[in-house]
Amino acid sequence: MDQTFTITFLGTGTSQGIPVIGSNHPVCKSSDPKDKRLRVSVLLRWKDFTYVIDCGPDFRQQMLREDVSKIDGILLTHEHSDHTAGLDDIRPFNFSHGNIPFYADKRVFTSLHERFAYIFATENKYPGAPSIEEIVIEKNVPFYIGGKEVIPIEAFHDTLPVLGFRVENFTYLTDVKTISEEEMQKVKGTKVLVVNALREKPHYSHFNLAEALDFINKIQPEITYLTHISHLMGFHEEVEKRLPKNVHLAYDTLTLNI
Repeated sequence: MDQTFTITFLGTGTSQGIPVIGSNHPVCKSSDPKDKRLRVSVLLRWKDFTYVIDCGPDFRQQMLREDVSKIDGILLTHEHSDHTAGLDDIRPFNFSHGNIPFYADKRVFTSLHERFAYIFATENKYPGAPSIEEIVIEKNVPFYIGGKEVIPIEAFHDTLPVLGFRVENFTYLTDVKTISEEEMQKVKGTKVLVVNALREKPHYSHFNLAEALDFINKIQPEITYLTHISHLMGFHEEVEKRLPKNVHLAYDTLTLNI
């Protein structure tokens, strides 16, 4: 495997982020930087290529923090706002590098056309609006980015289909509640797994901690990082001590060398 392949966690929080606005929960008041979580996203880098999975409402802040000067494309897991609301903030990349390729299910693009109509206008488009190149992907059709094969993996976020992505021995899954045995086979053999674990109490559309650990046990990766974490999971330092030795809570800015 290319030793220059790195993954940086841009955000590891749930849809509200941590701290939650107006919350007096102890985790929201924590001074530990690992308890402060932007909306979920990761940065993939190898050679001269830079890709991002999801661009939520914290996208601008994340790009500035990581000093990202160009991106080669954005992969979208699904259309929810905590994964797409940063779409307008790709504009600086447009100005310097032209249209940005977006990889997503056709349904996701339909949603974006409705919510960001000004971006997709065919007449009298505002000159400063961002522009994207729409690349429709399907769950059973691998595709390539920067010379690397990407295998889409379908899961369900309650009843909404979402896509995870496997690149070589790295697999990224978020907003998963259920996944079929057929799709799970695509994940097996992964060395580094990232998967959502919202909290300890069950949730209707996300893995809770027990469900995530059960999934990890079925996949048997070398190491796993949990993401899309709620403040209700608890303090990072305390939860980390209770996890199996090969399972860790991800945190914002964590960088892995694959």
